[in-house]
Amino acid sequence: MSPQGRPEGESAPTRVSAEGSPVGPQGRPEGAPRLHVESVGQGRPLVLLHGFALHGGLFAQLLPALAQHHRVHVVDLPGHGHSDPIDPWTIDAVVAALERAFVAEPQPLAVMGWSLGGVIALAWALAHPDRLRKLVLVGTSPRFVADESWPHAMAPAMLARFGDELRVACRLTLQRFLSLQVQGSEAGYATLVALRHQLFARGEPDPVMLHAALGTLASADLRGDVARVAIPTLVVAGERDTLAPPEASAWLAQALPAAQLLRLPGAGHAPFLSHPEAFRDALLGFLADE
Repeated sequence: MSPQGRPEGESAPTRVSAEGSPVGPQGRPEGAPRLHVESVGQGRPLVLLHGFALHGGLFAQLLPALAQHHRVHVVDLPGHGHSDPIDPWTIDAVVAALERAFVAEPQPLAVMGWSLGGVIALAWALAHPDRLRKLVLVGTSPRFVADESWPHAMAPAMLARFGDELRVACRLTLQRFLSLQVQGSEAGYATLVALRHQLFARGEPDPVMLHAALGTLASADLRGDVARVAIPTLVVAGERDTLAPPEASAWLAQALPAAQLLRLPGAGHAPFLSHPEAFRDALLGFLADE
């Protein structure tokens, strides 16, 4: 294994723009926002989508195992990590950027999305049902804000307060946000350390983009659409997740026609960090099952 986490002899990660062209010395195609993608391994394609305010580097410890069986494409969502912002920042615009980035990939994609990345993955499957072959939804809810018909989410006032705090003290608020992601997890401290290590490893997210992405997350409601996602799906729930409670994951797994639910006891919102071996084994088993 190389120091970068890829098998010996494996080619270095490839960066592509949102137009799907390799990014060389001359940069991205003129006028196109740059979507940063790192690709490692060999095999059927697997795309990894991270959550709000973070970046693809968060999946680093999964890559050695995944790259032995898959060509893994780790994406920085627009305005996160090394990717350029897009305007407007909407789910549809992000899906369109992903489609452009992978237009040259001939095989159907398996996509794993975590939290916000899971919402994007669901929307991608809805918009392009023939493009994706499998979904893995981790800490994902069809709606992240509670109302009278949906108690399995964050209270609207809490999300509004978070948005206000982002405007006043963005960096400090993001650091506190990480604590919510590990709340209740039996490996909470170690997971928090890993999240804090990664939070600003690729620079600070664009504040304007963060507000736009948060607004998108607050308004997203896919409950009426998910029944149309017919591809095999693994829904992974942390039993102690407070941001996407396990009840939301159970609803999602029941609503999706070809889904199975994996509950990880003791896990919070980031089970791939708190319970890496159990998560990795379940993920590889699901992806290998054709």
